[in-house]
Amino acid sequence: MFLRSVAGSLVTRCLVIAGVLCLAWGFYLPAKARVGQVLLQFAWQQTLEHQTPDVGNGHRPWPWADTWPVARLRVPAYGIDQVVLAGAEGESLAWAPGQVAGSARLGSEVGNVALAGHRDTHFSFLRHLQQGDEVIVIDSAGVEHRYQVEATSIVDETDVGVLEPASRAVLTLVTCYPFDVITPGGPLRYVVRAVAMV
Repeated sequence: MFLRSVAGSLVTRCLVIAGVLCLAWGFYLPAKARVGQVLLQFAWQQTLEHQTPDVGNGHRPWPWADTWPVARLRVPAYGIDQVVLAGAEGESLAWAPGQVAGSARLGSEVGNVALAGHRDTHFSFLRHLQQGDEVIVIDSAGVEHRYQVEATSIVDETDVGVLEPASRAVLTLVTCYPFDVITPGGPLRYVVRAVAMV
């Protein structure tokens, strides 16, 4: 009887500790995201003030960051205003959308500027974009580049054709598909193609 009582007490304590840890984690992630956004905004302002070229020596949002702000993405119709980081892999996508390495430089008269983001956070709004919607990208010199959504498509992850160079100025936004699934990743990508407005 004594052992049963001790075991029950131990299980109860473990469950209470697990519950407290889950609650703490639930508060930690939103707090981390808010602090991260403040640091990203500050780094973006520093980038604009110094007109830092987006070639690797941008203002890092925190000392150990493996990325830096290269642009700002705005979609006025949906209230979207996000800092875009260099690179679309690793930790950077946890904080913000990223520019795919090797894609065209913002402001180029021709080329494909490709941005990627997570479907359940920063790029969840992609599902709402429609043909004709305006997308604005502000480069590190503070220049606005306006694009208009031309088409959306769903492709296999192996179809890298959507990232290939273009003979005109285009913006490609990519995220995993379908939206609202529990498991991360998957073989499909949702692609929004926008063309530069003249």
